[in-house]
Amino acid sequence: MNPKQQEDTRAAQPTRVWISLGAGLFILALVGSAVIVPQLRLLHAFQALIYVAVILLARRDSALGLGAGITIGVAWNSSEWFGPHLIQAGAHELWTFLGTGHIRRPDTLMVFIAGIAHIILIVACLAALRQLHPGKKEWWQFLAGGLLVLVYFAVIVATTLPH
Repeated sequence: MNPKQQEDTRAAQPTRVWISLGAGLFILALVGSAVIVPQLRLLHAFQALIYVAVILLARRDSALGLGAGITIGVAWNSSEWFGPHLIQAGAHELWTFLGTGHIRRPDTLMVFIAGIAHIILIVACLAALRQLHPGKKEWWQFLAGGLLVLVYFAVIVATTLPH
């Protein structure tokens, strides 16, 4: 390994840790939510696979995994931020908990934690992508990862979300 490759490997280590932290925190929020709302267990089990894949692919410096990580983070947070506003409600729930010591809606708190996890994941994946110095091939892989994660997410939501 030449000195440039060694330097790139050392620089990539912190981003891999942050990617694992963001994805792991999101998985933790999925588990918490699945405990609180049992109807979501199947969906959340399949959803967790996305984050496991992102962690594994990021460790291989795969633009496919980085595209998936950024895309799922942006898509999920956007749907929660602009849709039912559960991230905001979860922030309020945390603030209330800090003031009173009581949690009324732990499921909503899990959404807030998941939103924070995605922010960590998005920033870490962006940093890892920058360190990758992507060429044309990596950009195509990045876009493919984003598209694949959106299709997978749409399929699991359509087939496992309780009606």
